[in-house]
Parts: sequence; structure tokens; C-alpha cells
Amino acid sequence: MELKELKGKTESELHRLLSESRDKIRDMRFKAASKQLKNIREIRAVKKTIAQILTLLNKKEAKEEVKK
Repeated sequence: MELKELKGKTESELHRLLSESRDKIRDMRFKAASKQLKNIREIRAVKKTIAQILTLLNKKEAKEEVKK
């Protein structure tokens, strides 16, 4: 998922995507360990998406603290 798409999401949607991505990466790691995963680079892409989601959540949280 692209960063532009993620920026348009609400905080609850980002949390939902984060949990889905973490589940997906866990499954991918198990498949990679048992040699069932064909494209191991997918793990890298999911990790990047998780990092982007966490960054956006932290930015939104920082903006809320500044408003208080």
C-alpha cells in the first residue's frame, strides 16, 4: 500500500491495517521458515508498510498532543 493511500486513512483504519499487516508478516515468516514462501521479498514490503503505518500513527498522536 502506498503512503498516499495510508495518509488518507483514519486512525482506526490504520490500527486495523496494522494488526492485519502484523498477522500477515507472522504467517509469511512461518511459511519462509518451512520453505513454502516463494517470494521472500514480500516480507520486506510488509515490514515497510508496518513502519509507515506506525510513523503516521505517531505523527497523528503528536498533533493531538500539540492541540491540547
